[in-house]
Amino acid sequence: MGYLVYTTHSQLVALWLGCVGWTLTAVTLGLIQWRVWHVADRSVISSGVASVGIWRVCFNSHTLVTANLKFMFCRSIGLSENFTPPEIAAAQVLVILALLTGFCGNASGVYALRNVYFGLEKSAPIHSAFSAAGVLCLLAAAMLLTPLLWNLHSVVTNKTVEFPPEFHMPLAPVSQEVGSGIVVGIVATVLMVVSGLIFLSYRLPGRSELRLQSSPREEGHLDGSGSLRCRSLTEGRDNPAFQSHEHL
Repeated sequence: MGYLVYTTHSQLVALWLGCVGWTLTAVTLGLIQWRVWHVADRSVISSGVASVGIWRVCFNSHTLVTANLKFMFCRSIGLSENFTPPEIAAAQVLVILALLTGFCGNASGVYALRNVYFGLEKSAPIHSAFSAAGVLCLLAAAMLLTPLLWNLHSVVTNKTVEFPPEFHMPLAPVSQEVGSGIVVGIVATVLMVVSGLIFLSYRLPGRSELRLQSSPREEGHLDGSGSLRCRSLTEGRDNPAFQSHEHL
């Protein structure tokens, strides 16, 4: 039945928001600039700025260059490394989990909308699918927000990371600023939260809204015997010109 299509416009918007939020989550996972360090010694870090991400550290240098990179030196950060701080290790795990959970949430939303738009609502749990989509999107947002706030706190307090000598990083930065990775991640979190709340707000229409109404082109009337007859509202009228021609 097509009546449910008109009750899911908000959920269609929620799916769009969830997909955009999920995409930004993937972008956040790959961005290097989670924390931007400003350093005083420019003998190695030529620009005086180093980007600390959750997977690697990079900076522009005229003396050190990584293979296949023209002016940039990068080193990877492993999950099991002794120097890896807990906020970065948590981000490596939780952002991936948020990506997978968000994908499942959007998939549940697609499943529910597919059943609505293709008329499969009689055999499919529409409300349960939308509820699952909302819960999964909110869970993904929580997983993403946790490492974002943790790393944001490290930036605000100017917390350092004890990198090994091969990273050529100073013992501590002069100052730190929030990188684009955290900003994009916060935007993704907001979109996933809004998407999840809209999914959870879905309610199936009540029984009174499901009663079939008579066709607008027909109206019923009772004849003398009490039986119901239908008369078309658009039944034809006699043509006066034709009647006058008949009487000639």
